[in-house]
Amino acid sequence: MPRVYETGHAKNVARFSELTSVCKAHGSDYKPSKIAIQIPNLEIIVSNARAAIANVTNNLVAFTSATNQRQNAFYPLRKLSTRLVSALTVTDAADNTIDDMKSINKKIQGLRITKKTTIVAAPADDETTNSTPDEKTISTSQQSYDQQVEHFAKMIALLKTEPSYSPNEVELQINTLEDQLQFMRAASEAVTSAYISLSNSRIKRNEILYKKDTGLYDIAQEVKKYIKSVFGATSPQYKQLNSLRFTSK
Repeated sequence: MPRVYETGHAKNVARFSELTSVCKAHGSDYKPSKIAIQIPNLEIIVSNARAAIANVTNNLVAFTSATNQRQNAFYPLRKLSTRLVSALTVTDAADNTIDDMKSINKKIQGLRITKKTTIVAAPADDETTNSTPDEKTISTSQQSYDQQVEHFAKMIALLKTEPSYSPNEVELQINTLEDQLQFMRAASEAVTSAYISLSNSRIKRNEILYKKDTGLYDIAQEVKKYIKSVFGATSPQYKQLNSLRFTSK
């Protein structure tokens, strides 16, 4: 899926609102027989489009917050897993158990958890260009986090099999590690949930703005055609509306 620039949608909504105002200003001269381009329907489209834009913005903010929280939840993992290996080596654990622990740690160290995309959520009508991550990036990132959770869970399971593993340091104790594992899982699941909400809101917004025949973009073109038919191609009324440029998805 290509990157989508949220500000372009907001501009379309702002221009459609202006188009509606211009049509209303024509008073009784604007009287199309087609219901889809009559003033009441234009006003409904404006209202629905604004709500859809706001919903995407809110979900984008929630998604950004969730990704940041997940980043913070996973940040200590690499250092912690190294400490756990060290803690196990000073117990009575067998060499092969320690080797297994080191092997898991290598996998954790090899999967760097980094932010793939920085997202700055902008107000609906902001002029700043902001991009959201594509589905491939999200999927790859999620897989990396899921693998880290799996490796950490295996590390804890291994430690639980070693009777001599009983550290005094609270942060290295099994109960603390299990709490950390659940915290990481919850943070990762929150990102998935937030992205689904964001994706669904974008689908709904795109339907309102770009659905064939009934979307904001197509309706705007129909309004222009009507004004052209009523006032003529060289009329100031048509030129006024024709200057309002809309972009398709």
